[in-house]
Amino acid sequence: MTQKTHIQSYCTIQNNEIVLNGTSVFKIEPTNFADFSKQAYRNFDMQYPKFFKMDGLSKLAFLGSELLLSPITSSEQENNIALVLANKSSSLDTDVKYQESISDKENYYPSPAVFVYTLPNICLGEISIRHQLKSENSFFIFDAFNTEFMWNYSNILLNSDKADLVLCGWVEFFNDDYKAFLCLISKEENENYTNETINTLYNK
Repeated sequence: MTQKTHIQSYCTIQNNEIVLNGTSVFKIEPTNFADFSKQAYRNFDMQYPKFFKMDGLSKLAFLGSELLLSPITSSEQENNIALVLANKSSSLDTDVKYQESISDKENYYPSPAVFVYTLPNICLGEISIRHQLKSENSFFIFDAFNTEFMWNYSNILLNSDKADLVLCGWVEFFNDDYKAFLCLISKEENENYTNETINTLYNK
């Protein structure tokens, strides 16, 4: 019998603001994403210098996952949390930057530091390293956030005991236009979100 699954917590990042479980936890005056992400990192005292080397997509996914996972993960033990993320633009923002670095024959410099982020699933690796995850992870590309697919996929992972928790969501980043919506799903009951779905929370 398939066991029912429940939303445990969620985080939205857009328009220079981070909302955690429906409450605004960080908001600044309009600025570019590089500045916003740096200020958010410092505000939450994240202590992870590698953050500054990441591309925009990875920073976006990292910020959201950090707020949801840090309270529940331990560096002393393996955490059986699956990652299921999606977006529309893949790693196109970084791909364009990398292409520019090799297109200019006068200033030809294929940067290894940029090249390493020319796949969207690299952000999954960054999150996995940070939180000691060796569990399932997948990154999908959709025209829009396919909430039904993502929910069903997460449920399969939980009900087949491939994971104890699933971090599921949407991380879109292109040309400084961004939105992240991440939520934690598990078999544990949580009365806070009984009447909510990832679709209703995403659209709030």
